[in-house]
Amino acid sequence: MASRKHSQIRTAVRRRTAKIRRDIAAKNLVLTGTVQTRTKACGQQRCACHEDATARHGPYHEWTRRRDGRLVSTTLDAVEAQIVAGAIESYREIEALLTRWEAEVEDEIMSRRTRKS
Repeated sequence: MASRKHSQIRTAVRRRTAKIRRDIAAKNLVLTGTVQTRTKACGQQRCACHEDATARHGPYHEWTRRRDGRLVSTTLDAVEAQIVAGAIESYREIEALLTRWEAEVEDEIMSRRTRKS
């Protein structure tokens, strides 16, 4: 009986989450972290970048993420920054989809439970 119930729940969840699973499978590049674009003042005190914020050097694109519990930063060129930012957005979308998937599973289990009572 328990095996049959498990199978029924699994079938219902597969039906209810088919689009979520397709949306996740469609993601190709997935990364964590953040990309920041900034300008910087250099080390030469006579340079205009110290007096005028519009004269600062850059823009520099920096990708920051955690690896093995440590914060890691990498400088990227403009094209890489776009690619990484897109992959980070994909990761966040997958997180949201997984949250929806989890809610679907919970709803299915709980709906069967309340039907019994």
